[in-house]
Amino acid sequence: MRTRRGQGSIGRRAAAARRWLGALAVVVAAASLTGCGYSLAGRGTFLPSYIKTVGIPTFTNHTSIFDVEQILTAKVRSEFIGRGNYTVTPTTTGVDAILTGTVNSITLTPASFTNQQQASRYVMTVVASIQFLDTHTNKVLWQNPSMTFQEDYEASSGTSALDPAAFFSQQTQALDRLATDFAQSVVSAILEAF
Repeated sequence: MRTRRGQGSIGRRAAAARRWLGALAVVVAAASLTGCGYSLAGRGTFLPSYIKTVGIPTFTNHTSIFDVEQILTAKVRSEFIGRGNYTVTPTTTGVDAILTGTVNSITLTPASFTNQQQASRYVMTVVASIQFLDTHTNKVLWQNPSMTFQEDYEASSGTSALDPAAFFSQQTQALDRLATDFAQSVVSAILEAF
C-alpha cells in the first residue's frame, strides 16, 4: 500500500511540476514578445520619434461632389488627433510631416432595383490618392495613389424613390460613414505601416 501512495504522491508532484513549467513557459513567451516590436493594433507607430506636428491641408477635390474634400479632411484630422500624441494643423509650414490627399473620383452605382425597375440601393465609391511626407528628410513615408472605399445606402427613407430630399439625406449619411472608414484606414496605414 505504501507503494501506491508513493506513486500517487509522485504522480501529483509530476502533474504539479508540469503545470508550473507550463505557466513558466507562458510567462517567458509573453515577456519575450514585449521586446519584439509587437503592439496592439491601433496603438503602435513606425513614425520617427521627432514627428510631433503633422500638417494636413484640405484635400484637393477633382469631383463634382461639393465639400467632399472638407468632409474627408476633417475626419482624417480628427482620427490623427485621436490616435496619438500629435499636433495637427491645416498648414504645411513649421511641421514635421505633411499628409496630402486628392479625391480623384466618386461614383454612384445602382446595386438593387424595385419591381418598377427603379434603383432602390446605391453603392458610393470614392477613389483618392494620399501621401505622407517627412519634412525633415523630404522622404515619402507612406502613400497610396488609389485608395478605394465603398459604402452602400438606400435610395429613399420611406416617402418615395423619387423624393430628392430622401435621396440626398441617405447619400450624405453614406458619405459620412465612408469618410469615417476612410480616415481610420489612412491613419492606421500611416501609423502602423501596413
